This record gives sequence, structure tokens and C-alpha cells, in this order.
Amino acid sequence: MVVEMHAGLASDGGSKLQMLLAFVDTLPDGNEDGVYYALDLRGTSCRVLKVQLGGSGPKIRNHKVEQQQILKELVSSTSEVLLHFIALTLKEFIEREENGQVAGSKKELGFTFSFPIRQLSVSSGVLIKWTKGFTIEDVVGKDVSQCLEEAMWENGLHMQVAALVNDPVGTLAVGHYDDADTVAAVIIGDGTNACYIERSDAIIKYQGLLTDSGFMIVNMEWGNFWSSHLPRTSYDIALDDESPNRNDQGYEKMISGMYLGEIVRRVLHRIAEVSEIFGDSAHHLSVPFILRTPLMAAMHEDDTPDLREVGRILEESLQTSGLSLKTKMIVVRVCDIVTRRAARLAAAGIIGILKKIGRDGSGGVASGRTKGKPRRTVVAIERGLYTNYSMFRVYMNEAITDILGEEIAQNVVLRISEDGAGIGAALLAAAYSSKR
Repeated sequence: MVVEMHAGLASDGGSKLQMLLAFVDTLPDGNEDGVYYALDLRGTSCRVLKVQLGGSGPKIRNHKVEQQQILKELVSSTSEVLLHFIALTLKEFIEREENGQVAGSKKELGFTFSFPIRQLSVSSGVLIKWTKGFTIEDVVGKDVSQCLEEAMWENGLHMQVAALVNDPVGTLAVGHYDDADTVAAVIIGDGTNACYIERSDAIIKYQGLLTDSGFMIVNMEWGNFWSSHLPRTSYDIALDDESPNRNDQGYEKMISGMYLGEIVRRVLHRIAEVSEIFGDSAHHLSVPFILRTPLMAAMHEDDTPDLREVGRILEESLQTSGLSLKTKMIVVRVCDIVTRRAARLAAAGIIGILKKIGRDGSGGVASGRTKGKPRRTVVAIERGLYTNYSMFRVYMNEAITDILGEEIAQNVVLRISEDGAGIGAALLAAAYSSKR
């Protein structure tokens, strides 16, 4: 991971890790004051947020979140239809919050956009490609902030985007706001990504990059990380070969919630091919993605003596019945192996970041030690795989200790961030609007 980070910082295309500039060189410090709104577009849902900041020390006085599902017909419509829907959702939310009054031009917006963009500035970026099922081609290659602002103005909402960020950058902003020792943020849900605070002079591909703070947040796009050292199996290879994005997102396919249930299904299908333990229902195991990760997690964490929950899930998903306890134990064991591998690989990625910035306790330049003592380091984590899946969390924390050793690991804090991406966008809008 460290080698690929260096390569990605040295040149564009130098690594599977894109190491993109987020153009964020200022983080909120607690002096921000006032009410800010944020919009968080993440796949099939759109979240709108209102954040009230108190100033004089990190303090979010109040925040409110509403979520609106994005209908299937919208994800394949036109930019005009989608952005009109989003702008209207935001306008209606603000009208409710402002007692019927639409915010004036003084209101600035934080926009979390969870799709690959080429950032042009802290408040603008061009859409590279859609993911997560979106197929609205007329936005690709355009500045998404400008497109949103036009839709807002057409709906009588005179706001401007002050900060355009992706999930981990927003999560890092709110993490750093709460705790100044936060140096990185990781998203581990259906997909995965990470960002961290890098020294400006370490970003070689942008020679002469000057920032007032001396740092820049780097969006790693680490789901695309690849290395021959990753423990790839025949199941991973087959999954990748049959995926629409073959040879891409290799790391994500081994650690994220979109794929863990599918890896388990592939292993169980292979077992069914060479044994009779699933009986007549074995053919159901040949259906891709029939076993979703939340179901896999529920089976893994079944603590009933007869593994009743495992039996129920398999019966409902695969139409199995009368499975022996031994068969159910094999299923749990497969869930355990796949989850443990994913959690340990995710932990290794986090330690790669800490090693790159000298916060892994190994000494040397920018070492994570002060006066001989390891320095406290916080990594903000958001999304359900870490927050909701207790065994994944246990294995990830265990791996941090295994790799770093207990003395260093006790100074590394993995901190859960709730609504981090959206609140972080509002905080960055506040930080950057105050700079203008």
C-alpha cells in the first residue's frame, strides 16, 4: 500500500491508486459560526442536512438530517430531471427549516458527491464517470457543482456550492473538527475509500503546490488498490472476471459489503458441487449475489445453540430445509474466514496510510513519536460494515494490534463517525465561506 501511495503521488497513472487532490487545505477549527446546509448524494438516496455551529471551540449546536430515496427511473433519466428533483428536495427541506422562507444567496452549501470526480477546486469538480447504477451520460465531463447551482436557481433557491467533497473527505473534516488528532478517514460500506492529510511537498506530481497550511487532503480512491501481495483466491478471480468492471476495484472486491456475501456464496457453491450437504437446494447457490452481506453477517453472528438463525436465512434465501448442525457450522466457518480476511486487509490498508505519514511508530521522518512516546492517532470510520458488523470490527481492531504491536496500537483510535460525510461537507462550507 505504501509503495503504491508513493507511486500515485509521483505521477498520474503511476499507480492503481489515483491519489487525487481534494483541494482541501483548511479544516474547520471550531471558530465557524452560523447555520449551514449540506446535500449528500450517495447512490440510491439523497440526504439533506442542516447544521448549526456555535463558534468558539468545536461545537455543533444542532443538526438535522432528512433522507429521500432516489427512484429507479431517476438514475437513468437526464441531468435536468435528476438535479431538479435534488434541488426541489433541498428547497422543501430549507423552507420547512426556515419557516417558509427560502434561503437567500448568503447561504452556502456543502455538497457530498459520492462518485468519481476530477476536482478543479474546493467547490468544483468534473464528473469522470457514474457508478452505483447511474447512467445519466449528459452530466459526464461537466462540473457537477455548476449543474446543481443552475438547478437550484431554476427552482428559486439562490445558493452556491462552497465545498464539493466525497464521503471520506467529509468524514475526515468532521473527525478532525471533533478531535484534532484525526489524520485519515475510511469508508467501509457497500464500497470503500479513504483519504488522509498529506504534506504538500510530498505530492510530487503537483510540483510547486503551495498551501497556506502546508498540507492537502488526498483522496486515495483506494478501492482500486491492487498488489500481487493481496491473497487472491480462485473465487476472487472468478468474481472479478464476471463483474462489469473487470480488473478494477480489486481491493474493494475483497473487503467491501457489496462483495463479501457473494464470495461466501461462491465458496458454498463449490462445496455443494463436491458434496451432498445442501441436498436438492444446491442449485440455488449458483445464482450470483443471492446471499447479501447483511444476511452473511447475521449468520456469522448467530449464537443460538442449534444455529437456528443460520437455518432460517438459508431456508428463506436458498429454499433449503433440514440442514444438519454440521452443515450450518460449515456455513458459519466460511462466513468467518471471508470476514476475517476482509477486516485484516482493511486494517493493513489503514496501517499503510499511517506508515506513509510516519504515524505507525516506526521512527524516521515525521515519526508518530513525541519525546520517545508514540503519538495519539485517530482514524475516522463511517458506514455499516465497521459500525454494524461486530465481528468485522473485532477482527479489524485485532489486526491493528497484530501488525503494530500493543504499545503502538493503543495509541491508534478507530473512531466511528455518524453522518460524517454530510456534516463534514457543511463544516467545510463554513470553513471556506469564512475564508472568502
